[in-house]
Amino acid sequence: MRDVIKLLVGRHLDPCQDVLLTTVSGVASTKPALIRFFDRKVEAVSIITTKSFQVTVNPGNREPVICETERGVFGNSVGLRNPGLEQALWELETLRATHPLRSLLNVSLSANTVEDFITLVRSFDEVADLVELNFSCPHVLSGYGAAIGCDPNIAASYVSAIKRATRDCNAPLFIKLTPNVEDIGTIAKAALEAGADGLVAINTVGPIVHIDPISNTPILQNNLGGKGGLSGRAVYADALGAIRAIRDAVGPAVPLIGMGGVFTAEEAAAMIEAGSDAVGVGSALGCVDQRNWPQYLTSIKQGAEAQLRSEEYHGPSATSFLITERQMAYRRHTVVEVHHYGASTAIITLDGVLDAKAGQFAFLWLPQVGEKPFSVAHNDPLTFIVKERGPFSKALCSLQEGDELYVRGLYGAELENRRTERALLIGGGTGVAVLPSLAEKLKDQGTAMTILIGTSEEAEGEALLGAELSPYGPFSCIFDDGRPGRVLDNLDAIALGSDDAAYLVGPEIFMAIAARKLLARGIAKENLYLSMERMTLCGIGMCGECACGDRLTCRWGTFMDYEYLEREAPELLAYD
Repeated sequence: MRDVIKLLVGRHLDPCQDVLLTTVSGVASTKPALIRFFDRKVEAVSIITTKSFQVTVNPGNREPVICETERGVFGNSVGLRNPGLEQALWELETLRATHPLRSLLNVSLSANTVEDFITLVRSFDEVADLVELNFSCPHVLSGYGAAIGCDPNIAASYVSAIKRATRDCNAPLFIKLTPNVEDIGTIAKAALEAGADGLVAINTVGPIVHIDPISNTPILQNNLGGKGGLSGRAVYADALGAIRAIRDAVGPAVPLIGMGGVFTAEEAAAMIEAGSDAVGVGSALGCVDQRNWPQYLTSIKQGAEAQLRSEEYHGPSATSFLITERQMAYRRHTVVEVHHYGASTAIITLDGVLDAKAGQFAFLWLPQVGEKPFSVAHNDPLTFIVKERGPFSKALCSLQEGDELYVRGLYGAELENRRTERALLIGGGTGVAVLPSLAEKLKDQGTAMTILIGTSEEAEGEALLGAELSPYGPFSCIFDDGRPGRVLDNLDAIALGSDDAAYLVGPEIFMAIAARKLLARGIAKENLYLSMERMTLCGIGMCGECACGDRLTCRWGTFMDYEYLEREAPELLAYD
């Protein structure tokens, strides 16, 4: 424990020391594969923070749970979505057993009782270098987060009881503080006097209602009337003031990790001058392509070190990596046509166009109903295929001509593939929506195609996307007839060569089975592409939900070659 404390204490007083950067809870480093990514590929980060874990599984709030009302200004109401203690601990144990960490691992924990906090601290002690108790989340049910951290007496009683019950644990206990109090210094001092080993500040400001400027309605959806925490550029001044107040209250010898709206090297340096021993970078990562995270964070670290030492910095500016436009802006569209294919699939045509490429996707949003990502089936007119699965997709399938629907995106990147003379395209479910843009790309590359799609519904005299796909080559649409994946029976009748390529879209288990069959037929791993249309909550890299190995599909695009998946995410290729 003392090694972590020794590493942190007093760094704000010595400008000659290296700047320590950390990720923040709930942003980017939210899954084991992404923790591994930061540890392996982002040398500028010294502390990696997990999302907040609870004793039991928490599904969180319904989407949308993240929004951007101005460039770099975010609202969030994820609602502490997490897999629960048992699964999270198993994942971190597996990570530490298979990947010795260069960085310190900060495990964030959330609960609404002292007993649950004690259970969490004792359970995660074996995998954590430090634990962070979330006394600060502003958008969860009463009893959690800021409900604890807003009262010095409650905060102190929690810390005292937890510390007393976990004296035999090795990981130091850090308390994450909320800025939504009159005197954050008093809260910080109370937590330390009760036994806390260190402090983290700040969490998001608020909660407030985040209004979309186009629809003039609240964006976030929860039981707080659409309120959510505020983060990003808008909270930097609050964070800086809070760090100063905390340092003034607790003195120089207490380890303090500061965060909140840090986007640049200058802001990181100012955070240290205000009293931080390490600086967290969170929301800013949503404004940088994941492929640039290593260079971006290096520029913050090295630029801040140069400024603190009064030296000239010759590297690239952190601002040069920041995306300049607002990425989560909604556009209003009008429904032109809703064509029902079978009993529960709708082909929704909107006014307007969207220049989607194979591997990209967009979000559909109905205010106060929900939001989900979808592949674009047709660019002009803008068309989506929706299968009725839950409340939101049911609402989409119920739309009528003249109704309004909001779209944001595009997200992801265009497929980068190796050109081949021939290719086989196989699709299942609504994932087939990506096939027209894929077929157009392959046509431009001079590739001859055979196309197979499977559907769970049958429409008399009509093949799903038949008119769009049949011009590109031999096309078959096979009805599952109660046996999912029946279309894969047709693979044996298709001639395949080792130099041919295959492109798979659809449910992950469907693609895993198809991939196994194709590999047995001699398709090379590097010529086998799978469209990993994983769920994402934001589309810009903050939530981490769309991770495939260490790549986020919202940045890299949905298509991954088999060779990469086998190496970095073999669990996505497994099936029983």
